[in-house]
This record gives sequence, structure tokens and C-alpha cells, in this order.
Amino acid sequence: MALPTGKVIGIMADNLRKRKNVIPLSAKKSTAWAEGLNLPRGGETVIYTGLLYQLMPGITGLAAKMASYENSFMRHLMGMGRLANKFINVAAFMGGAKPAVYKEYNRILRNIACLLQKSGVEFGYLYEQELYTGALLHDNGVEHLVKKQARRIWDVLQANGVKEVITTDPHTTNMLRSVFPEVIEGYDLKVRSYLEVLAEVAPEATNPLNKELVIHDSCMYARYEDVIDEPRQVLAKAGAKVVEPDYAGKLTWCCGGPVESLFPSKSKKVAEERVSQLAENGRQITAMCPICVFSLREAAEKRDDGTEIHDIIDHLSEAYCLDK
Repeated sequence: MALPTGKVIGIMADNLRKRKNVIPLSAKKSTAWAEGLNLPRGGETVIYTGLLYQLMPGITGLAAKMASYENSFMRHLMGMGRLANKFINVAAFMGGAKPAVYKEYNRILRNIACLLQKSGVEFGYLYEQELYTGALLHDNGVEHLVKKQARRIWDVLQANGVKEVITTDPHTTNMLRSVFPEVIEGYDLKVRSYLEVLAEVAPEATNPLNKELVIHDSCMYARYEDVIDEPRQVLAKAGAKVVEPDYAGKLTWCCGGPVESLFPSKSKKVAEERVSQLAENGRQITAMCPICVFSLREAAEKRDDGTEIHDIIDHLSEAYCLDK
């Protein structure tokens, strides 16, 4: 049974309007990944995380809670939850994750930055000024709030003299590169995924992988941003043999993640079907979106056949001897 979609989307919308994020994060949690990297503040080129990796611990905790509500009487109380959320951050009580989970997602961002540095790329960071793009609300059609968030972000970028951003995930890439230009007049930001940058400048691997990896394309990268060849080129530089599954590239199959907060059971079914497709080609599977990794990993863990799902940066970290 579906959750009351209007109430769930409403809570996220209220948070973005009132707290500038669908799941509010402290500045400390938002920027912890960059500690010790000595990244310059701002500059013409900055890394832009869009806070998606930082949000994943909260998203995963919230998704588990929402799944438990799907067939219980609690689903009827979502309206009261939205009302309460106008005064307090309800998500803080519904989600939550162990410190190790935050550490994992911070490590991924840290390794993206370190590999860019190792490849000779110079960039800064906006630290606590960086804002969430509103991708989840764009996916659910709440465009008036997305437009306001786009303006907030554009104002921050302009105030810091930013002309180019290097993004760390497909959803942030899509929002900054394809969505924002449609809602902001004069928007002229250059946007590239870190995988596009690395495809051009990454050095040969110091510890070649010498293994086969089944690739799962991100819908956002492949269908909307035409980022298909670059992940394969980066993996080849890392010494991996890329195995192409059925439904790859622009025909990639959904991971199930986009509907997890609204239709948990449907989401899990789609993820299980995708993992079955991927596992027919090999047990080592790589994905390039944090939402894909989470959804597919949950489905893979139920199989008990050795199927493993890893973020592409985990494999690159091994090839380039970064922090594991």
C-alpha cells in the first residue's frame, strides 16, 4: 500500500522552504568530509557535492522508517507529522545512522577530491555555504520551490566568483547543468561531473585492478546528461575490464531508488529485479550514484550469493591507493 504521497512530499517541501534542505543537516556534518584537505574557500572552480552523499545516512534511515509505516496505522498519521514538522524537524526523530555510516559516505567524497588532486586538478570548496539542489523535489514536480532553491544557489555561486563546478553525483550534475538553466535567466555556469574530468586527466593506476566489473549506469547520467563513456574510460584507466549487462547506457534499468520514500515495496521489487539482471554477468557490480548503490546493495544482501555492490569511487580508490 502506498504511503500518503502528498504528506510525504509536503514534509520535504516544508523543510526545503523553511530549512533549505529536505533533511536538515548541521554545517559540521555537511563539511566533515573535507577536514584536513586544506581546500581553498571558493574560487573560479569548486567541487560541488549538492549535499547528496552527506544526506544518504539520513535518507537511508528515513527510508527504513517509512517502509515500516507502509502497511501500518502510522501511515494515517502523516498529516499530523507534517503539521508538527512546521515547528520542529521531524526527520531528526525518524531517521538516523551509526557514525560508521557517516564515515563511509564522507570517505567517498574525500576520495573523489583526493583523486582529483592527484590528477592535478585545482579547485576550491564552498564549505557551509553549499546548498542542496532540491533534486528530490524536482523528481516529484515541486518546481516552484526548486526555482527558489536554484536562485539561492546561483546567488551563492556568483557571490563567490564561481564559474565552473565539478559535481560528485549524477543528480547534482543534472540539476546544475540541465534544470537550473531553464529557470534562471543568464545562468552560465560550466558544470562537469568528476568522472568527466577524470576521463580526461586521470593518470595510469598505481595499483591496477585487474578484475571484471559489471557496470550499472545512472539514469541521470546516461539518459539526461550523456555521461556514458566517461565512467568506462576511468575504470579502464584503473585497470578494470568493464562488463556490459542487459539494459546499459541510455537503456539502463532503474535501481528503484527514486520512489523509495513513497512506494517502498515497489522500490525494493525494482531493485531486486535490477540486481538479478546485473548478477547474471558477474558478482562484482559498480554503480556511480549513492542512491543506486544503496538501493542495489540492499537487494544484493538478500541474495546471499556473493553479489557485491560498490560505488565506483571505491574501485578507483583501490586502483589509486586512496583511503579505504
